[in-house]
Amino acid sequence: MNTTVNTLGALKASGYISKSIKTELRDNLIASLKSGEQTFKGIHGYEHSVIPQLERAILSKHNINFLGLRGQGKTRMARLMINLLDEFIPVVSGSEMNDDPYNPISRFARDLIVEKGDETPIHWMHRSERFFEKLATPDVTIADLIGDIDPIKASNLKLNYSDERVIHFGMIPRANRCIFVINELPDLQARIQVALFNILEEGDIQIRGFKLRLPLDLQFVFTANPEDYTNRGSIVTPLKDRIGSQILTHYSADIKTAKKITNQEAEKMGRRDCTVYVPELAKDILEQISFEARKSEYIDHKSGVSARMSITAFENLISTAEHRAIMNNEPETTVRFSDLIGMIPSITGKVELVYEGEQEGTSFVANHLISEATKTLFLSYFPKIEKLKKQDQQTPYDDVLSWFFDEDAFELSDEATQESYAFALNSITPLRILIMKYQPNVAEIDMPFLMEFVLWALVELKQLSKRKTDNGVSFNDVYDNLIKGL
Repeated sequence: MNTTVNTLGALKASGYISKSIKTELRDNLIASLKSGEQTFKGIHGYEHSVIPQLERAILSKHNINFLGLRGQGKTRMARLMINLLDEFIPVVSGSEMNDDPYNPISRFARDLIVEKGDETPIHWMHRSERFFEKLATPDVTIADLIGDIDPIKASNLKLNYSDERVIHFGMIPRANRCIFVINELPDLQARIQVALFNILEEGDIQIRGFKLRLPLDLQFVFTANPEDYTNRGSIVTPLKDRIGSQILTHYSADIKTAKKITNQEAEKMGRRDCTVYVPELAKDILEQISFEARKSEYIDHKSGVSARMSITAFENLISTAEHRAIMNNEPETTVRFSDLIGMIPSITGKVELVYEGEQEGTSFVANHLISEATKTLFLSYFPKIEKLKKQDQQTPYDDVLSWFFDEDAFELSDEATQESYAFALNSITPLRILIMKYQPNVAEIDMPFLMEFVLWALVELKQLSKRKTDNGVSFNDVYDNLIKGL
């Protein structure tokens, strides 16, 4: 298309063909599918579920409702739909409703075209300007969304209130030929939802009792959280009936996909003061915490556990290691297992607790989730520890436990340099031998984290004990405290 064209006559001569926004989305999606291009880049885990449903809805020219728990990428999906719009479209210059020069709907554009004919000025609107988003809150009014009569305009122009020219149009008419997203639709008052009926179906608008025929060209996308249906409101049935496709979203089904999402979002942090290496096991534990939270007895499952928890927790994890490196004046460092404690502020603010969780407290629940994630992943790396064993029965962990029985205590300092941290862990010779036996391919850079991971797991599985010290954590034989007490 020639974006230098600036009059209606020149637009006609160029051979431009006008399309509705739904046809535009459909045609560009078909072209994208035929070329094998990825239609929704940056969306992971929806390749065989949500994205095919969304593509079918676009092909059907439906208005869409994304229904899912928080942090499932509903708004992200809606925003990515602008990539399926034409790069530029022509608009009658001065129009507040983005009038199509071939099919003007506003009184202003119609009168201008009658007056100037082929000399009617036009400008080109980029697709980035064709996205409108509104968060539904109880205080949203019909005037906000659709419009209201402006008595000052009526007085100045000496017009009757039934004249279209005295109306101050709201967000929806101004979003003509655009994607319009209403987030958290159930929060919208029922009477406001009713006002959307005819807009979705026929394009009729009623303001102060005056019926106005405006064949708006819109792609509506709604988002809703199932929990809102019981807590704050619901989508009224006639409106739901007019939404062509309702698409259910979901959380990542596996750790691999969850890691992709977290890495993609956390990369936006940019350059840090020092280089922080994050072992893959640390990333796995971080994601496993979310999986544990979604089935925890302390957390409200209906509220969901947002993917934002993993993203912010990952950022806090790296910042914990970065903080230590800055204090030690080190240009590079590695994340340690004890750094996971630095994620707790990100966890406590992202989960809704049930009564039992409230009784225990957010800090306890966060530590419990880290504990459960540690135990779950430990079994995928090392042999299971039997709760009951026969007398004189040997286990793979006997040498490690004997080492702690013979030693008074083993302390890891929170602020130890990377060199002293690795040196301390390597002093536990049986621990290194255990890891080399069951994880022979572990990289040397990952060894300290894996060694500390084993220690914390043995504590969680009641094979060792630990206590907080002024400088860090002390690991002891499981009977150490009892013997000292005696």
